Amino acid sequence: MRIRSLGVIDDAVVELSPGFTAVTGETGAGKTMVVTSLGLLLGGRADAALVRIGARNAVVEGRITVPPDTTAVARAEEAGAELDDGALLISRTVSAEGRSRAHVGGRSVPVGLLAELADDLVAVHGQTDQQGLLKLSRQRQALDRYAGYAVAVPLGEYTEAYKRLRAVTAELEQITTRARERAQEADMLRFGLEEIAAVEPRAGEDAELAEEAERLGHAEALASAAAAAHAALAGNPEDPGGRRRGDARRGRPAGPGGRTGP
Repeated sequence: MRIRSLGVIDDAVVELSPGFTAVTGETGAGKTMVVTSLGLLLGGRADAALVRIGARNAVVEGRITVPPDTTAVARAEEAGAELDDGALLISRTVSAEGRSRAHVGGRSVPVGLLAELADDLVAVHGQTDQQGLLKLSRQRQALDRYAGYAVAVPLGEYTEAYKRLRAVTAELEQITTRARERAQEADMLRFGLEEIAAVEPRAGEDAELAEEAERLGHAEALASAAAAAHAALAGNPEDPGGRRRGDARRGRPAGPGGRTGP
């Protein structure tokens, strides 16, 4: 198990052997953080206060060797997880804002799945942590083991049948989803064909539209140029110089005081 930025722990690796492991040490050594890290890895409640001061998030990663054909392996595979050489990789990330994420076997999963896997992977013994017998699943397992072969055989058959049922249900759901998606795509294609048919396109129309678009693209420039040319040819009738030139063309010389004679 690797612990990063959790409480007093900056970065540490804890090797837990199969069987019973005792965590000991003096006060402040980080025993509580180790147990807390294990609790997070097994679906415990996340708290932003656990993140080390100055860090963006706290990360706990675990590599747990699991025997094949166990409930934990089956449940993890149902969630899409994959084993790594017979080991299950689990990680839990807690951000400084309190958000939490969980991954199992390279797949993002709900935190509740970690709690389900914890029942078959690790048991934590502490002052009030060991309360597994209060869980109904643990009680059923104890009764099944006590019943022995008479219950083990039909239970195994039921488990296999349930796995097949889940697989068939998932396949049916996938087929139904794909059929629904194909129907939606067909509707969109039909709608597109109807839109095209309503326009009534003809051969060569695209070239004509391209030419018209080219002309329209220069329409504003052409209009401005034409207006400027018209203004240059017409002149300004209120221009004093224009009035004098008009008087000269009419052959009417100006009299005294600027008045024209009779």
